[in-house]
Amino acid sequence: MSNQNTCLIYAHRGANKEAAENTRTAFNKALRYPIDGIETDVQLSLDEVPVLWHDWELDKLGHPGKCIDDFNFAQLEQMDFAGYSSPDAMPEGALSLQEFIGSYRGRCGLDIELKSRDGESRQRLESKILKMLAIIGASSADGVFISSFSLPGLIFAHQHAPDFPLYYLLSGHHAQADIEQFIEEHSFLAGFCLPIDIHNDSIAKLLRDNGKGVGVYTCNSVEEIQKALDLKVNILITDYPQLALQMRDS
Repeated sequence: MSNQNTCLIYAHRGANKEAAENTRTAFNKALRYPIDGIETDVQLSLDEVPVLWHDWELDKLGHPGKCIDDFNFAQLEQMDFAGYSSPDAMPEGALSLQEFIGSYRGRCGLDIELKSRDGESRQRLESKILKMLAIIGASSADGVFISSFSLPGLIFAHQHAPDFPLYYLLSGHHAQADIEQFIEEHSFLAGFCLPIDIHNDSIAKLLRDNGKGVGVYTCNSVEEIQKALDLKVNILITDYPQLALQMRDS
C-alpha cells in the first residue's frame, strides 16, 4: 500500500461498470483483472451490522427516502441489491463487512470507507467504528486500511486501534494549507485520499516529505489517470481499472 515506487490500481466499489456496485459480482469481476485493490463503503443496519452500501438512501432498490439503518440486516439480506443495474442481474442480498473481509482479504488490498452522514449520532458513529475494527482487526499489515471523510471518526478509530492505517478523505474545497494543518495536528494519519482535480506537484511533495501515503479519486478519464501516474500517487481509485492498468503498465 505504501510502496513509493508503484501506483496501485483500486477498483471503485468493484467493477461497478460491469455489475451493481458493492456486490459480490462486482468484486469478483474486478478480480478478473490484475488489480491491486478494491474500494468499498460501510454503513450500519438498524441492528448495527456493518453493511456495504454507498448511497445514503435506498431509492435504487425501490425504497425512496429509506436508508440502510431503517432496516435490520435480515431484511436487507432479502432485498435485491443487484437488480437495479440490469434486468439480467442475478439477485443479491446485502453484503456484510464480515463476509466481504472473509471473501476478499488476502486476495488484494482493501480500502474500506467509513461512511458518516450529517445528523448521525456520535454514539452510532463510534459503534460502527468499533464493530468495523472488531471484524477487521486492530492492526493491518496486509493492505487493508480505513478511509473516511469523518475526521472525528478517524480520531476515534486511532484511539482504539493506534496501529491501524487510516486515510483522511479530502474534498474539492481543501487546499494545501489545510493538508499542512491536518499533518501537524493529526500525525497519526497514514495518508490522504483527495480528488484528482486538486492534486498537484506541491501537494505531492508535501505528502512525500512527511511520509504520508496519497490516494486519488475517482480517476476515470485518460487525462485523470495520466495525471495520477505523473504525480506518482500510491493509490489510484477508478471506475475503469482495466484502462488504468493498461496505462500504468504500458
